[in-house]
Amino acid sequence: MMAGASVSVASRVLYEDNHLIAVNKLPGELVQGDKTGDVTLADAVRDYLKVKYGKPGNVYLGIPHRLDRPTSGVVLYCRTEKALGRMNEMFRGSDVSKVYWAVVDALPQNTEGTLVHYIFRDTRTNKSVARPVETVGSKFAKLDYRIIGASRNYHLLEIVLHTGRHHQIRAQLAAIGLHIKGDLKYGAARSNPDGGIHLHARSISFPHPVKKEDVVTVIARPPHDAVWDVFAE
Repeated sequence: MMAGASVSVASRVLYEDNHLIAVNKLPGELVQGDKTGDVTLADAVRDYLKVKYGKPGNVYLGIPHRLDRPTSGVVLYCRTEKALGRMNEMFRGSDVSKVYWAVVDALPQNTEGTLVHYIFRDTRTNKSVARPVETVGSKFAKLDYRIIGASRNYHLLEIVLHTGRHHQIRAQLAAIGLHIKGDLKYGAARSNPDGGIHLHARSISFPHPVKKEDVVTVIARPPHDAVWDVFAE
């Protein structure tokens, strides 16, 4: 059963028009189908659109970007091919601003800074390693971070991504000795009960792919739990 299946898509729609729909993804949901064959968030969004607009037959839904399964936050889907083509171009370029929140187990050396690494993806383990120098098969990765909150046991980082590499935030933070809560794959001490991790796509901002004079900014609240609620209220 899809994680969060009992939480309706209708209650999690963050933005919707004729060309786009943005939804607040829960930890454990798949953005699109994979080898598990599990029901996806895309399936649920198609069902929502089909019912809301009384659409017969298949409902078109394009997928211009993805979030890792254990990650939560803003996912943008496209309702038209025109929007998908233009959003694909924007995600490949520098027109989309992406901000994440990460709950980590230690403080970075500086309260804010920029991390630059070269990401190497190991397809056998579905894991990435962030290295300080370029190696064969690696890709340049850059992010900015700043500390925006603290609790007794954890710290909240706000992260601006400049590149979109496989497991980039998880790998780059691990490379400087920080571990996202629940992220066993990248060194956290224990998993979260729901199998998710405390990494959240907080917002995206971009020029509207059709109404180009408009800038769309979509913000998502983190899931409700004892840790996120300390930082999000």
